[in-house]
Amino acid sequence: MDNVVIRAARKEDCPRILELIKELALYEKAPDEVTVTLEEMEACGFGEKPVWGSLVAEVNGEILGIALYYDRYSTWKGRRLYLEDLIVTESARGLGLGKKLLDELIVYAKENKYHGMVWQVLDWNEPAINFYKKYNAEFDGEWVNVSLNF
Repeated sequence: MDNVVIRAARKEDCPRILELIKELALYEKAPDEVTVTLEEMEACGFGEKPVWGSLVAEVNGEILGIALYYDRYSTWKGRRLYLEDLIVTESARGLGLGKKLLDELIVYAKENKYHGMVWQVLDWNEPAINFYKKYNAEFDGEWVNVSLNF
């Protein structure tokens, strides 16, 4: 696919980014779990103190994928880039957009002196697991996810 543009997200991309997030939630069987508003997403990504960034994959002017990330600090490893979501819209999967996004995010992380990247994948998401194995990613079965919701 030659007409792909990978670029940094802009504020005006947020509605499409949120659509892709909702599409992922549906795929992950949790459509009601997305509670973030467009206003919050815009403020947290493009406001006074942005807490997230994203690359977008654009084909013919349409955003078909994203890699949304933010900083994470490990007391053992230092600065690491956390990949929150790597999403390619269902109709465009298998075309190499996910690879282009992840490859570009790896370049970004290295250029910005991160000491690695971390992310999570659902244990039943075989296509994603197999995709990440191509990168020789390390899978950790020891740790349990913990969260508080307010």
